[in-house]
Amino acid sequence: MVFSISLRAPKAYRIGLSVFYFIQGLTFASWASRIPDIKNSLQLSEAALGGVLLALPIGQIIGIFLSGFLVNRFGSKNVLTVSSVLYPASLILLGLAETPLHLVGVLALFGLFSNLYNIAINTQAVAVEGLYGRSIMAGFHGLWSLAGFAGGIIGALMIARGFSPLIHFCIIFFINMLLLSLAQRSLLPRDTRSKETTKTSIFSKPDKSILILGSIAFACMICEGTMFDWSGVYFEKVIAAPGSLSRLGFVAFMCAMAMGRFAADYLITRFGVEIMLKGSGIAILSGILFAVALPQVFPATIGLLIAGLGVSSVVPLTYSLAGKSKNISPSVALATVSSVGFLGFLIGPPVIGFLAEIYGLRIAFAVVAILGLGTTLLASNIRKEI
Repeated sequence: MVFSISLRAPKAYRIGLSVFYFIQGLTFASWASRIPDIKNSLQLSEAALGGVLLALPIGQIIGIFLSGFLVNRFGSKNVLTVSSVLYPASLILLGLAETPLHLVGVLALFGLFSNLYNIAINTQAVAVEGLYGRSIMAGFHGLWSLAGFAGGIIGALMIARGFSPLIHFCIIFFINMLLLSLAQRSLLPRDTRSKETTKTSIFSKPDKSILILGSIAFACMICEGTMFDWSGVYFEKVIAAPGSLSRLGFVAFMCAMAMGRFAADYLITRFGVEIMLKGSGIAILSGILFAVALPQVFPATIGLLIAGLGVSSVVPLTYSLAGKSKNISPSVALATVSSVGFLGFLIGPPVIGFLAEIYGLRIAFAVVAILGLGTTLLASNIRKEI
């Protein structure tokens, strides 16, 4: 049985959901843009920061199980609406953190709320994509990246004006609440369910193709997460960039990722899945290594821009392929790939912190570049398994 969704035009749902992707990207980018400031205010070493950041994946792992239950029980619209308040609100708690232990606790909540948001919004996106009958996932993720770019710009302005992270995060919260009030009515009222999806559990063992897609997303998102959490620190400590330029690499990365995602649907159609994935891994490797080999502001910025282009299409592409799986329910396949990939996004930064403490940030970034090449190495298996 298939539940009726609504008579509203698909375009209205697409626009409304796009606003929620913007809220998601703006929230996370706002946190990422102030990590160096919070690190300095709490006097954390690289290793200590890496340990603190482990709280994010812990919250994320807890959220994997809780969010699946809540979305199935209450529907993605309700879960997304509630998490759209809780997720930005946890930014304010991050700004209030006065001790490392306090920060650890709030980061765990931040990770939990981010997972609730992530699974709910992607469940909505799969349903909206079904209304269109063609891939539009990359465009949604492009708006997430555009919001990340905007968050980086706002963060730089807040720092230049001398605003504390707390004031910055309060402003972002009120912006997000305004966006929520404008877009909440344009969410799909019900998720699309079939007999197949009701018989498939999120705990079902995924087939080999889904594991490959999850591994590709994992390899890519380790790099993406590292750029979010460590690019500002890299520009401060390795490049010794002036304060006003310390977020330049992050902004370049986010800008390139957003532009790449808006072009991804056309490029995938033009060149095919395998070529796009192989090219993406090579771009990630070469871009980050360029920033490592030439640790000056201009070349490092160019390197992270290239890496952003490499990262751009991988996650939307793996999500789209997962949704077309013939061996497992599309919703479960998407949840699996999303969870495995986002785990890489959250685990990567703490690991880089420990590597940086022992070997230095340049070596840590080189390791990330090599891990990103996994996207290229696994691409050939896509043709065989899907």
